Amino acid sequence: MKKNAGFTLIEIMVVMAIIAVLAVLSVGSYRSSQIKARDAERKNDLKQITNSLEAYYNDKGQYPINSAGNKIDGCANETTCDWADEWVDENGTTYMVSIPSDARSYLNYYYESDGTYFQVYARLENDLDYDVPTIVEDPANYGISCGEYNCNYGVSSTNVTVSEDRAITAD
Repeated sequence: MKKNAGFTLIEIMVVMAIIAVLAVLSVGSYRSSQIKARDAERKNDLKQITNSLEAYYNDKGQYPINSAGNKIDGCANETTCDWADEWVDENGTTYMVSIPSDARSYLNYYYESDGTYFQVYARLENDLDYDVPTIVEDPANYGISCGEYNCNYGVSSTNVTVSEDRAITAD
């Protein structure tokens, strides 16, 4: 008697289907991990900016004013500090070696200040992040542009209260 020494077509198809399902699940998980990592980097960037702004406030008694393009004003060599530039004042004090910029080229940070307070905003890719406020009807649209999309996350100085018409979370 002759024994079958191979796999049937149905067995091969079942194995291929299982491999395909595992591949799809792993790619989805990988993409989700990338989004969460970029959002964690954005939160960390805003925290670093906040710390530098508070140091500036301790030295000068006010926060730097926002300028055209909603960037930080008060760089020594130029009137405004661009994102990713060094932030050094006219006395040579370095507040940041490099002001962070968003990892995605189509997104950027937004800075707002009148000297007595500041607010720094970013766009988190994960709208379901627990730090994205849900106090407005449309959490994807707060009216503050962070590039191609509106901002949905922000931090502010301790000198400002959280208002319901802005996307601000206090640290």
